[in-house]
Amino acid sequence: MTDDSGLPPSPARSRHWLTDPRLGVVSLGVSAAALALSAGLWLGGMDGRVRAYLLNHPEILDQMVQARQANEDRQRVEAINTAAAANPSLLAVDARDPAFGPADAKVTVIEFFDFRCPGCKAVTPQFLQMMRSHPEVRFVFKDWPILDRPGSEPMSQLAARAALAAHQQGKYLAVYEALMREPAVDEAAIQRILAANGVDLAQAQATINAPTTSRHLTDIHTTASALRLTGTPTFFVNGKTSASIDPAEINRMIEAAKTAPPPASR
Repeated sequence: MTDDSGLPPSPARSRHWLTDPRLGVVSLGVSAAALALSAGLWLGGMDGRVRAYLLNHPEILDQMVQARQANEDRQRVEAINTAAAANPSLLAVDARDPAFGPADAKVTVIEFFDFRCPGCKAVTPQFLQMMRSHPEVRFVFKDWPILDRPGSEPMSQLAARAALAAHQQGKYLAVYEALMREPAVDEAAIQRILAANGVDLAQAQATINAPTTSRHLTDIHTTASALRLTGTPTFFVNGKTSASIDPAEINRMIEAAKTAPPPASR
């Protein structure tokens, strides 16, 4: 296995909760506790009728938490889109990235993902179906391994490197799909998936260990940081990120981009 010590540290503390469903529970729990404390202090000095109503309808607290989460999500999307608009080169064509569909497509979809991300795995079947339904759209894959933990085997790193090695042999999509289906991505599973999809393992190992592969993944990490991305999966359609990971939302953005007028020339 290659040493990834030259790569930037995993941005675990800045990830959006979608990278790990458990973080969503913790995040919402902390928000609920904070709101409950604030509400308790507030209730003590408010009009008795309002206080009685809120005490009889505690579900309002849940609605407050949901509203707060929705507001944070809006702010996250705005920050990402502002960063992308300010520096379009961040999402410019990178010949090293696996890409499928016409090079001159009117619509380009980019996915930042980690092969061990539960959200990424959940949307993969519909995402691949979307590719088949839109052959005129360009789909670009940016392997962004961020789920490895200090002191543990860097399986996200190894899976990303293996997939890029498969790409060098024209086997990327098959390996991508198989890795996303794999419930526990480890070294044995990665080797099995490469072999099952006709990847030359000796050649793949050379690519996995290559400094050029390290540089590619480092550049993706740098791009994600510059775009203020907070987790995986993150999708872009013609330079704008989606508000959710729901494939139906991505599909709506694709359809809208197809009919949008071309940007005015300067």
